[in-house]
Amino acid sequence: MAKRFKSDLKHSDVTPQKHFLNRRNLIIGAGVLGAGAVAGTAFGTLGAKPAVAEGALDLTPNTLKEISSYNNYYEFGASKTDPAKYAHTLTTDPWSVKIDGLVEKPGTYDLADILKNADLEERIYRFRCVEAWSMVVPWLGFELASLLNRVGVQSKAKYVAFETLFRPDEMPAQKTSVLDWPYVEGLRLDEAMNPLTILASGLYGKELPKQNGAPLRLVVPWKYGFKSIKSIVRISLVEEMPPTTWNTVGPNEYGFYSNVNPEVDHRRWSQASERLIGGGIFAKRQPTLKFNGYEEQVADLYTGMDLAKNY
Repeated sequence: MAKRFKSDLKHSDVTPQKHFLNRRNLIIGAGVLGAGAVAGTAFGTLGAKPAVAEGALDLTPNTLKEISSYNNYYEFGASKTDPAKYAHTLTTDPWSVKIDGLVEKPGTYDLADILKNADLEERIYRFRCVEAWSMVVPWLGFELASLLNRVGVQSKAKYVAFETLFRPDEMPAQKTSVLDWPYVEGLRLDEAMNPLTILASGLYGKELPKQNGAPLRLVVPWKYGFKSIKSIVRISLVEEMPPTTWNTVGPNEYGFYSNVNPEVDHRRWSQASERLIGGGIFAKRQPTLKFNGYEEQVADLYTGMDLAKNY
């Protein structure tokens, strides 16, 4: 049975939005924008590091209201506003994550214990959805690689598979056949071990809103939004490429890799430009950056691959 730990993190311990933005301005003013740049002072009771700006991008975070009111979370409905309306029904404490497959230390781990021992950081990442909109989110999380290293990855493992909670009584759309449940996702092992890939448990220094995937979700900033599985209950190390929900539903539209690439259109619309959430319907579109602006950090993962075929 998973061991329980009750966090004593209080609202007074976290970073208010206005202070977070002020701190971000200090980071940029100091000229330290870039992968791994850190400034400020630590906060909270979970050992969180201060804000990290990832990638040579001008990342101005969207507001908490924008981030938490426009979401894809099909377990609560297909509309972008459905998760904010209905996700309050989800019970997120207690929570445990089963880690199995090709690992040295398989087991069911209490999330509170995972977070207690995690090297938490604030990271400002651009978030890109396949429908050509984007937002910038200040996540609170830790590198997926750190968790995988703790459980020990066996040499035969080549992929990481993820599974979302299946609880139809609290996630009403799971009673429908709009998708095959539970929701599943996957990464190649080197993608999962990349330092940019994190498991997020919060944003703006606060507990992750339920509509954003509480209590634990995947964030892979150079991929489209449907690669960000929410409310994770299982992580499996496997040798064969695992099935993913959207690749299963529409293999001609949603590939396994789902890298942001303006040179490869979605089957039904162009990916060459995007509109930032919060700018209104008349906001000027901007060019989509390859790998969402993280090309320098991740392009070598795909050397020699045809990204039009491996989309």
